[in-house]
Amino acid sequence: MRLLISTGEVSGDLQGGLLVEALLKESQRRSVSLKVVALGGQRMEKAGAELITNTASIGAIGFWETLPYLIPTLKAQKKVDDLLVNCPPDAVVLIDYMGPNIRLGNKVRQLLPSIPIIYYIAPQEWAWRIGEGGSTDLISFTDKILAIFRKEADFYSSRGGNVTWVGHPMLDTLKKFPDRNEACKKLGIDTSLRFLLVLPASRSQELRYLLPTFLKAAYLLQKDDPSIFVLLPAGQESFEDYLNKALEDSGVTGMVVPAKDSDQLKPSLFKVAELALAKSGTINMELALHSIPQIVAYKVSRVTAFVAKKLLNFHVDHISPVNLLLNERLVPELVQKEFTAHGIYSLASSLLDNESYRTRILEGYKRLRMDLGEAGVTQRAAKEIMDLVEQ
Repeated sequence: MRLLISTGEVSGDLQGGLLVEALLKESQRRSVSLKVVALGGQRMEKAGAELITNTASIGAIGFWETLPYLIPTLKAQKKVDDLLVNCPPDAVVLIDYMGPNIRLGNKVRQLLPSIPIIYYIAPQEWAWRIGEGGSTDLISFTDKILAIFRKEADFYSSRGGNVTWVGHPMLDTLKKFPDRNEACKKLGIDTSLRFLLVLPASRSQELRYLLPTFLKAAYLLQKDDPSIFVLLPAGQESFEDYLNKALEDSGVTGMVVPAKDSDQLKPSLFKVAELALAKSGTINMELALHSIPQIVAYKVSRVTAFVAKKLLNFHVDHISPVNLLLNERLVPELVQKEFTAHGIYSLASSLLDNESYRTRILEGYKRLRMDLGEAGVTQRAAKEIMDLVEQ
């Protein structure tokens, strides 16, 4: 059996890697020979997929921001188009990566109308809309949608989709924390310090738009309390030089955690962090599941913001998945003009020192956790995929 899995960006590569592992285990359990070819990244390759091309580093959000990646994206699409014609897979699994995957889904349905197409981690259309009721057409080309949120499952089911709710895959990444002293030892940091986790980017555009403001806020916090120490994991290896220079230039005391060590050291990072400054995205769910108070921020170019708001009538009540799912502003969000160093500094000061504020967020996280399903998500997704392909 031969599966094509398509995803992009760091978060998609993480989820794709977990799914590849689960699929290979499921195929072994069924005594089925399985080969996975993929658009993805190093985590998927390490899990056992054969990469057609690496898409983990070519993602962007926006209009202006996507232009530098246009040629690499077209090259990746050409490779996949050739594969569909010359060596067609038995099924296609699409993970997140909305624009390219919508195109690929439609292309597969035209060229190979009989093979199953499964969408896992679909666009969050239950939370945002473009224009008046606008939506993607993924129901028209998918045979199965594996929903990670109940609201996602309800949204697509009500529109005629064949949907199974499997739960949120971050539940499968929860690990036992070391104690604080052990975590500090693994990280090589002083136990007497207070630790601020800064998570600005899985895309290069986010480094430019988010990191300088995060570091200015961290500088202000350290002026008030010199015991605060910044931990800055590199989302990609290619980010490390930029992060180290930015940290040095900002005057902020801290350390960059190399990308190759970030996964292994994540339990230690989460154990010691008192607060996280984070971009909007999957990381918000991960922080919530590990009970870390957070401030969420996002910013795009003025061109993208204008086009989205004025021309496309794009609207969303919240940008963080945590707040979207709870339908309330549990964790603070700062977007576009509101995203300033002083705004982050003010919120961070409260979250570091106001115990009742911290407790309210942590209680909200518990409510969130109750609505995410049970662990074993990727294994359930793998079983659904194999069941459909073997029909």
